[in-house]
Amino acid sequence: MDRLGLSVSSDVVADLLTFMSLLKEWSGTYNLVAPRERDFLLTRHLLDSLSIANWLQEGSLLDVGTGAGLPGLPLAIIDPLREVTLVDSAGKKIRFIRHVGRALKLENIHPVHGRIEEWEQAGGYANITSRAFSSLKDFVGAVRPFADQSTRLLAMKGVFPHKELEELPDWVNVQSVEPLTVPYLHAERHLVLMSVSNPDRS
Repeated sequence: MDRLGLSVSSDVVADLLTFMSLLKEWSGTYNLVAPRERDFLLTRHLLDSLSIANWLQEGSLLDVGTGAGLPGLPLAIIDPLREVTLVDSAGKKIRFIRHVGRALKLENIHPVHGRIEEWEQAGGYANITSRAFSSLKDFVGAVRPFADQSTRLLAMKGVFPHKELEELPDWVNVQSVEPLTVPYLHAERHLVLMSVSNPDRS
């Protein structure tokens, strides 16, 4: 964790490893992550998710298209005071997240089964994250109703997303694009930090 600039207790490390163990176990039956990824859960999923922790603002987090709870679950585990809402349209993935929540006694997670585009919920989250949206334009369009001007949008990407940045609407403010250093991962990773200048409350 030191290489990520994080200071966590041995109990938190144990919970993170339990999460990884459960993810590997459930993936064998429910295909939560692709078979080719299962030997790389620590680097490509856990450490990758935690690499954005120091870019979060204080306060709540909405993780959209969370899949198996990435990055939302690891971020909830290391910060039990942060309320984390995890939204995904796949029922089996939300069942897995609930199972992890019970196993680790996580009181700060709120799994939601459904499509973010169809979800009716008050906005005002401090942070909104995504690892899975196909494009930045789709991401900001989907989460606009849940953001206000103080919300930080954090989109995880691989190579520098030149074309996607050009396609963003003019109500999106790109604060920066930060290179991410993930221990033991030899691949480009970037974090796009954004805000909205004209939140949609319709």
